[in-house]
Amino acid sequence: MRPLALTLGEPAGIGPDLALLLWTEREALDVPPFLLVGDPVFLAVRARLLNLPVQIANADARSATSLFPQALPVLPLGIGAAATPGKPGPGSAAIVKAAIKRAVELVQTGEASAVVTNPISKAVMQAGGFPFPGHTEYLAHLAASGGGRPPRPVLLIWSERLSVVPVTIHIPIIDVPRLLTTDLIVDTARIVARDFARRFGIAAPRLAFCGLNPHAGEGGMLGLEDEIVVKPAIERLKAEGIAASGPYSADTLFHSDARRRYDVALGMYHDQVLIPAKTLAFDRAVNVTLGLPFVRTSPDHGTAFDLAGTGRANPASLLAALRLAQRLVQAEAPVAAA
Repeated sequence: MRPLALTLGEPAGIGPDLALLLWTEREALDVPPFLLVGDPVFLAVRARLLNLPVQIANADARSATSLFPQALPVLPLGIGAAATPGKPGPGSAAIVKAAIKRAVELVQTGEASAVVTNPISKAVMQAGGFPFPGHTEYLAHLAASGGGRPPRPVLLIWSERLSVVPVTIHIPIIDVPRLLTTDLIVDTARIVARDFARRFGIAAPRLAFCGLNPHAGEGGMLGLEDEIVVKPAIERLKAEGIAASGPYSADTLFHSDARRRYDVALGMYHDQVLIPAKTLAFDRAVNVTLGLPFVRTSPDHGTAFDLAGTGRANPASLLAALRLAQRLVQAEAPVAAA
């Protein structure tokens, strides 16, 4: 059984704490075997700070799964992490970047089954010379490292209760109407439909679309975007055989009865769908990157510098990310073997 490749994440944040905590509860929580890509010396120091009885073993992907029941397998990168909990600095950027790159390489060579990333700090990374806006863009770049065009990644926030995708992501709300296009909606939805079919095992996923405006524009009385941008996208998707519906008024799309009528909700901007997703499953939601040629999941939270090194960080979202990564790999395996 191939391990999951788990990155160290921001050393001054809670990522290392979460990995250590989960390993100590590996049997009770049925944690999937993972190989932690990072710095074994740093992790040993953090384990002592947290008073956690963690046996750490230098490992590679071939030995990780067999080692996992007895010791936390760590793949050294030859770069040290020297951050103090809660005190980030640009000196951590090198090991954070190297861990992501190595984890992707392990999956690309077939040594690991999926990439699971601990949280990073965009500010720290960019202060350290990182040329990408964030994790996702770097992963897309690495996915194209063998040549060709980088894939278009799509953000999915998944939980057992609700799955959502924002069509536009980290942009000011004032820019959303200008940047939201029919083509963008269609391209995003195609990736969602494809990956829900091949990785989540839903042959014909039902995609429900939020309108951009209150009451989905009220027939044009509250804005024309839903009539001239969103509706044409839905019609194009239907013509392609995708089970698309809407646009719906976002304020009626997330109660329990409404959620039974779709598999994933697509919103026109970030907070439109992430607020209900995090309200319903804050500690159990998982960030999934669709559109990549490999499975990538991540906890749906940040570095939480104020909790780093305290032992009070909640590992529930990382556990959910590890379990979902394993599930997606297993669901895709029969397709890959065909």
